[in-house]
Amino acid sequence: NSMMGFPHEPPFVKLHTVTMAAMSAVAPVITKTPVVTTGKVANTNSMMVWQPHGNKFFETFSFLPPLSDQEIARQVQYLLNNGWTPCIEFESADKAYADGHGWSNLDSSINACYYDNRYWVMWKLPMYGCTNPEEVLQEIRACTSSFPECFIRVAGFDNIKQVQCSSFLAHRPSNDRSFAPVNGRQVGTGGGGGGGGGGGGGGGG
Repeated sequence: NSMMGFPHEPPFVKLHTVTMAAMSAVAPVITKTPVVTTGKVANTNSMMVWQPHGNKFFETFSFLPPLSDQEIARQVQYLLNNGWTPCIEFESADKAYADGHGWSNLDSSINACYYDNRYWVMWKLPMYGCTNPEEVLQEIRACTSSFPECFIRVAGFDNIKQVQCSSFLAHRPSNDRSFAPVNGRQVGTGGGGGGGGGGGGGGGG
């Protein structure tokens, strides 16, 4: 080829085939977490639907029966432990729920996040310096005695941040029929119907 003017071809290189041993790794054994079940997951009859009619509540403790004095005292102690000032408020049943436009008939909730009836009447002054839940219970009893047909709630205010941090219902009017009894708050195959009356504690409105 060189005589014909072609460049020299490179010499042939013998390729050596190298057999590589396959690398195998043992897959880690993952322990399955046991499934926690009540035994009713597969039972379609255990599925219930919240009763939306005649079943109004007030936030935090709405799913509970009425709170006892001992349970209220524990919640008040929680407020005090956080340095919050207890304040008792009350309102009649027709003005307690913040679910409409109220007297003004002005829908300003979208623009100003305002709902009528979210402010209730204050029972005396906030209990600045309160250190004993029993003091709050005494004021709740006094408020209930004066306004037995009103809703009564206990709020907790942070005087540093200047905001309300907690609120829960301490008393419902005896004639209130805007909420369902405990066994009537859900409907479905295995539950009872809704309706007015019954017990139910709740967080502040």
